[in-house]
Amino acid sequence: MNNKKEILAIIPARGNSKSIPHKNIREFAGYPLIAFSIAAGLQAKTVTRVIVSTDNAEIAKVARHYGAEVPFIRPDEFSQDDTPDLPVFQHALHWLKNYQNYSPTVVVQLRPTSPVRPINCVDRAVRLLLDNPEADSVRGVVPAEQNPYKMWRITDDRKMSPLLQIEGIKESYNAPRQKLPYVYWQTGHIDVIRVSTILEKNSMSGDIILPLMIDPLYTVDIDTLNDWQKAEQLLKSHDIEMVSPFKPKKPFPKKVALLVLDFDGVLTNNQVWTDQIGREMVTSSRSDGLGLELLRKNMETEVIVISTESNPVIAARCKKLELPFYQGIEDKASVLKELLKKKDINPEQVIYVGNDINDLSCIKMVGYTAAPADAHPDVKKSVDLVLKRAGGLGAVRELCDLLITKARLKKDK
Repeated sequence: MNNKKEILAIIPARGNSKSIPHKNIREFAGYPLIAFSIAAGLQAKTVTRVIVSTDNAEIAKVARHYGAEVPFIRPDEFSQDDTPDLPVFQHALHWLKNYQNYSPTVVVQLRPTSPVRPINCVDRAVRLLLDNPEADSVRGVVPAEQNPYKMWRITDDRKMSPLLQIEGIKESYNAPRQKLPYVYWQTGHIDVIRVSTILEKNSMSGDIILPLMIDPLYTVDIDTLNDWQKAEQLLKSHDIEMVSPFKPKKPFPKKVALLVLDFDGVLTNNQVWTDQIGREMVTSSRSDGLGLELLRKNMETEVIVISTESNPVIAARCKKLELPFYQGIEDKASVLKELLKKKDINPEQVIYVGNDINDLSCIKMVGYTAAPADAHPDVKKSVDLVLKRAGGLGAVRELCDLLITKARLKKDK
């Protein structure tokens, strides 16, 4: 492979999404959706430049924050609901040539709607194209869940007609699946196309397309809110090695000896009611309490609370939940370090759950970390798991259920 070739990654991100408003910058697993595609381009060894083609200033700002270039704002004529990929990519290539005298050899398309990518996905696709000079493009595919030879059209007179037929197999729609050809579905993970294919052949694929086989586990294509929820659940229920916008997410510890919880913003919703004489009240979730009780019954995991605040409500709630607690702690990391030393617990066997910047020092110390859905952005960028529920509204229960489920699956194996 010629390492001097310019490999340009282009991430198309239109602003006016109808199915999911602000889709490309909506938060997915703790980051804007587009950040995953930007990271895929930036972390690839073969890619020499990453740009975002967008018509939206807010998307442009987010894209630059996560390391991509936004050298132009895409014109409206290339940003309509029915605009295909080809004119978008031709516009980008012509603009870069005319205004920057930049002409890449190969273009990598990274769609934001397929954020769950294998770590080596981009490099494998680029090398496959460069190692096969006869090919016009490479496209990511997975085995199709449904076979098109068992699909139908309905005619104008309301009769069924088979979508496809196979020579030599009568009534393929009645044939066993084993008799039918293997079929594959193109995912949105990766397309690698020669620039000559786009500009000279006026095609986003050309005639000779090579397949990049992708593990079906990574099959995520987000078009609806239901797709979004399923994708986030996939990340929570599987330890997937994937491209991440910042640091790689660590897998759950094989053994969880200790679960450490912040109080405000984790066991509460981070709000406080104060009466005229200064007495404070907070909101907490009964489901969190039940989750902790179930965790004690199902796992040999100790749970403690470390809080910066000093307030009788902390003591009252922790005593109710039968949780050891430390309050009024300015330096949480020192207390946690001393606690682990005293109990002879390996930090790799500890899960820490925090919601604000005063938790970051503890987050750096342990084997696995989590944050409620409404945690501070810097915390969500730093943890291994962003929970779906907010603090004080079931976040702790969600984590407890996940720990119990993983423990049962491990036991069943």
